[in-house]
Amino acid sequence: MRCSVSLCMPIFAALVQTAPGNDSNVIYKDPSAAVEDRVADLLSRMTIEDKTAQLVQGDLRNWIDITNGAFNQTGLEWSMQYRAGQFYVGVPVSWKMLSDSIKTGQDYLMENTTLGIPAWVQSEGIHGFLIPNATIFNSPIGHACSFNPPLVEKMAKAIAQEARALGVNNIFGPLADLARELRFGRVEETFGEDGYLTGELAYAYVKGLQSGNVTAMVKHFAAFATPEQGINCAPVHGGERELRTTYLPPFKRAIMDGGALSIMSAYHSYDGVPAVADRHTLTEILREQWGYKYFVMSDAGATDRLCKDFAMCESNPIDSEAVVKFALPAGNDVEMGGGSFNFEKIPEMIESGTLSLDVVDEAVSRQLRAKFEAGLFENPFPGVPEEEQSDYINTPEIIELARQLDTESIVLLENHDNVLPLKKDARIAVIGPMAHGYMNYGDYVPYRSQYRGVTPLDGIMAASTGTVTYAQGCERWSSDESGFSEAIAAASGAEVAIVVVGTWSRDQDELWGGLNATTGEHVDVHSLNLVGAMAPLVRAIIDTGTPTVVVFSSGKPITEPWISDAAAALVQQFYPSEQGGHALADVFFGDANPSGRLAVSFPYDVGTTPIYYDYLNSARAYPDPGEVYADGSMKFGHNYVLASPLPLYEFGYGKSYSTFVYSNLALSQSTASVSDRVTVTVDVTNNSTRDGTEVVQLYVKDMISSVVVPHIQLKGFSKVPIAAGETKSVSIDLNVEDLGLWDINMQYVVEPGKFTIYVGSSSTDLRTNTTLSVS
Repeated sequence: MRCSVSLCMPIFAALVQTAPGNDSNVIYKDPSAAVEDRVADLLSRMTIEDKTAQLVQGDLRNWIDITNGAFNQTGLEWSMQYRAGQFYVGVPVSWKMLSDSIKTGQDYLMENTTLGIPAWVQSEGIHGFLIPNATIFNSPIGHACSFNPPLVEKMAKAIAQEARALGVNNIFGPLADLARELRFGRVEETFGEDGYLTGELAYAYVKGLQSGNVTAMVKHFAAFATPEQGINCAPVHGGERELRTTYLPPFKRAIMDGGALSIMSAYHSYDGVPAVADRHTLTEILREQWGYKYFVMSDAGATDRLCKDFAMCESNPIDSEAVVKFALPAGNDVEMGGGSFNFEKIPEMIESGTLSLDVVDEAVSRQLRAKFEAGLFENPFPGVPEEEQSDYINTPEIIELARQLDTESIVLLENHDNVLPLKKDARIAVIGPMAHGYMNYGDYVPYRSQYRGVTPLDGIMAASTGTVTYAQGCERWSSDESGFSEAIAAASGAEVAIVVVGTWSRDQDELWGGLNATTGEHVDVHSLNLVGAMAPLVRAIIDTGTPTVVVFSSGKPITEPWISDAAAALVQQFYPSEQGGHALADVFFGDANPSGRLAVSFPYDVGTTPIYYDYLNSARAYPDPGEVYADGSMKFGHNYVLASPLPLYEFGYGKSYSTFVYSNLALSQSTASVSDRVTVTVDVTNNSTRDGTEVVQLYVKDMISSVVVPHIQLKGFSKVPIAAGETKSVSIDLNVEDLGLWDINMQYVVEPGKFTIYVGSSSTDLRTNTTLSVS
């Protein structure tokens, strides 16, 4: 049977009235019953087929043809029989089609199946709900540069509002991965290189999303984003101490402190063990040590990699039984689609005795527990009527939030001779392939989103009262310089030139359709330089003599250090929101004082990576850098011979139109025990004539340790608006228990001794310090 969704709805209404399973006098249907009692009751009523269906992901396209809205009754019945636990809906369709199709699926489950178990309705949402014409926020690497967890929490709450209005109840986000391998294509999806900052922002995202009754799925558990050679899904090399010191803390903050009800495991292997089958991380650490009670789901097709990529089982055909034996007992409870649907072998394996029913019951219990906690049984479809959808999605308030977050994420890297802010009546030439014609969004945006939004040119023209001219100059993917003459002419006739260059990604359809890109999932690079004609274009415009402001519009750091000196100003805008052009103009014209700080360090060259600030003691010792000068002459050094192992721009760095002075650093107590909370207080004075916002950063150095530890670590920060001429006292709490290390016996301990407390404006601009003694 095939018909449109709207025509089928009356048929389903009739089916609902005659459907079985309406008995509410059972424990699992009683919302006042304890969750554990509801889980046990429902589990006792389930067949092995029911249980298996909870552990396999379905897809809305099983019953809806998204090209024309045609409904497939057989596909619906089949999907809800075999893949009923959750279904994916991240497809480019209208709001109405999505909402109607989700409701069709949930209604069928609730009214036409024996037990009436609602599904997780799953989509993407790391920087906006993945549906056409929903709000697109800037990419997460930008969120991190805002150093503003409350604003990220507001964003996540807005994403929940938009998703829930159409019936979506589970979003694949946030990432708690760390951007410590800059060649990796997914740097843009992370909250940067630092575990503390990432943990605070991932926590804020989880709290915001789940406060809107949409469940967060924290990903990619764990230690995923540092692959060998920077290549997507490649092995990650590391030991137990690095895992616990560096990679796990942001996950624990988001998952356990944030209360995330679901987790996504990862594609890679860590120290030779695939994440999807790593009992040590998924069970021993996550469940037994942390006490996590809810479900873990694989990434798309990740379970197949056990055979196809890791060569741990036969791959032609896939040995599905082996996959189940590796993944399910290890603690990977649910299998996402995109592969061979290996978990559908579970009933056969139970029948043959090759899989324990206890293992299956544990996984199903985790799944059901999360559904009960999330209230799915009481409200399986939270969508709003079609005529009300626009009251929840892309509202003026949410659009303004996108602009604010984008503005606070912009980082001023250079401002020679205070060329910024610009006068609004200045003659401006806007140049570059990222300046206009499309929106330079990061990945995980809907199909053709790039043609909706405010470009840099749009934003500048809207704010300017002077003359604005535009020339593209070159294509982003080409070395053709034939457009340079027009760009040079535009710059020569202007008082200031703004050149927008960078990297680019694609929407979800184009990215996986083979179109060119330089960042995004499965798009990894060997160089962090500008591509094609972009660097020559920048040089040509600078050579006109017109003061030139360069904007890096990108998903990761760009290594063109000569631009830092040659340009009049340099601005970093990580992939923008749909209000990106307005945000950029707010900073250019001084309506906003830049307050973004780098969440990821910039190297001089890809060959000097990794460049993260929290390197272990003894690293980067005795730097003796060489250099290649602009005229081609060379100064030879030793480490490195012709470059520096230090960053061009360090973590936490960012300029302001204001200047700030730090003084009167004090601790609430100079000696503390492990159970104490110490308050660090410092006075910060804005000694400029312009109101500004400072990001006060607190770093700690363990002076003597029994194992090698990071030389400093961020342990707190505060984003503080300070009026011109004003002094504010800034307080940051420091929990002494957070100063521990994993000792030689792999036990977490806070060792007695002295810790230097630094406060400053970046990880190297440490303005003042004092000592804390831990007894």
